[in-house]
Amino acid sequence: MTGIDIKPDAQGKVRDLYDLGDRLLLVATDRISAFDYILEDEIPCKGQVLTQLSCFWFELLDGVVENHLISADVADLPGQFKPYADYLRGRFMLVKKADMFPLECIVRGYLAGSGLKEYQKQGTVCGIELPSGLANSSKLPEPIYTPSTKAEIGGHDENISFERSAELVGEEDASRLRDLAIAVYSKARDHAAAQGIIIADTKFEFGRVDGKIILADEVLTPDSSRFWPGDQYAEGKDQPSFDKQFVRDWLDANWDRQGNPPRLPQEVVEKTSEKYIQAYETITGSRFR
Repeated sequence: MTGIDIKPDAQGKVRDLYDLGDRLLLVATDRISAFDYILEDEIPCKGQVLTQLSCFWFELLDGVVENHLISADVADLPGQFKPYADYLRGRFMLVKKADMFPLECIVRGYLAGSGLKEYQKQGTVCGIELPSGLANSSKLPEPIYTPSTKAEIGGHDENISFERSAELVGEEDASRLRDLAIAVYSKARDHAAAQGIIIADTKFEFGRVDGKIILADEVLTPDSSRFWPGDQYAEGKDQPSFDKQFVRDWLDANWDRQGNPPRLPQEVVEKTSEKYIQAYETITGSRFR
């Protein structure tokens, strides 16, 4: 079985969402997105990696912030989903229904991606001034918080200032989200470093349940983070990675961003799957599946 015959109540770029009243069933598919497009080719095992790695982090980070996870055990699947247990095993989460904040809470510990491009032009990242003399992949003096809006599928997230985030959610919540995001990143960064992985940057999503802010959606996966192998890190150049940057790099070299993205070669699909699995195994210290 390669899917579910029950129509989801909502779909994201990667996840299918089923509304169960006071709970949600989140199913991570093997879809992959890049540059705001959902690519035609799927990445084997990707959905299981995203779910199982998120579950690992939710447990590790529980002392920092509560989260939305109820269960990822097929024994707890609602009755109508039990016929699909073989497909769902390892790729679903039963979660609390939260009132989500309209922000991507991004934390950057290293200079890379769009942040590097802005810094090279004007010495800032999302308007935050940084010391002069930093290079590609430099470690920042301290992690910085750079929120963005959350775009609909096909749209573009927009980097915004902290002040603008406070206008959207209120000063108190904006400050709390910033502090939680940096605390979660710092805890995860230290764990990953001990396992030989650098978390260059990542994005979180938070919601509110019964008045309390909780961590939701996926967390610290190869889809939402830049993972670099620590033993190969060298400042001043692009880094090898355990994330979908591999796919982005191939698209950059083979697509002019006109029209729909091209199909991925089989070797790119297989290598991306291997990188996702390697990220899971290195971070958790456990064999995948």
